[in-house]
Amino acid sequence: MSSLKLWDISFRFWRVWQRNLLVYRATWKVNFLPPILEPIMYLLAFGMGLGALVGKVRYHGASVSYVSFIAPALLSINIMYNAFFENTYASFVRMYYQKTFDAMMTTPLTMEEVITAEIVWGATKSSIATAIMMTVFSAFGLIAYPLGLLILPLSFLGGFAFGSIGMCFTGISPRIELFNLPIFLFITPMFLFGGTFFPMENLPLWAQFIAGTLPLTHLAAITRCLSFGFMDGRVLGGLAYLTAFSLVFFPMAIYMMRRRLIR
Repeated sequence: MSSLKLWDISFRFWRVWQRNLLVYRATWKVNFLPPILEPIMYLLAFGMGLGALVGKVRYHGASVSYVSFIAPALLSINIMYNAFFENTYASFVRMYYQKTFDAMMTTPLTMEEVITAEIVWGATKSSIATAIMMTVFSAFGLIAYPLGLLILPLSFLGGFAFGSIGMCFTGISPRIELFNLPIFLFITPMFLFGGTFFPMENLPLWAQFIAGTLPLTHLAAITRCLSFGFMDGRVLGGLAYLTAFSLVFFPMAIYMMRRRLIR
């Protein structure tokens, strides 16, 4: 990565972030509806439907309702989806179809600043959607406060991690349809087996090991701890993992996008 220039990033990247915020505000009604309606539908489906069949789940030595168990996972999935889709599909549209990146590159902004702003914006969208979902879940008594407030900064860290790897895929995908591959091979397995809808202990040991290498597994574990109002080694270990994951894939995203945008 000899051409990587992280030192070219200044606070000018906030201008790109501000541009994305203005677009978001112009379509805020559409953007606000999914984080409000989706958790309600999930809670109804899992709480009244599947939850009635499953009953209680053993977690942290206690028996908890199934809807209480999956609510933090839904927050984690929301963080993953918002950042990953923003920095794949949305960033690709701005780069390839709208030529927004080309216009930005004619200004004093560096390419590193543009990509950093895109990833930070993806993390910001995750935080906004998380705040909305937390409001809904709090109305059902599914988040313990004040420790639950730490989910908000966690959502930014998680969003930054997933936004960074999403931007890596944007840097190597020649066509927008090819994003179906990382979604099928990377996002969907985490959605199903990342400690989201059932305890990790239910998986075989080899599957637990593989799941432990994936970011959603750690994000869900931290979110679940904070939602229930306690902290243990999983929180610190998960935070270390997400931080290391970001430190690896953020510069990699800039490197891949530099190779794509600057010939």
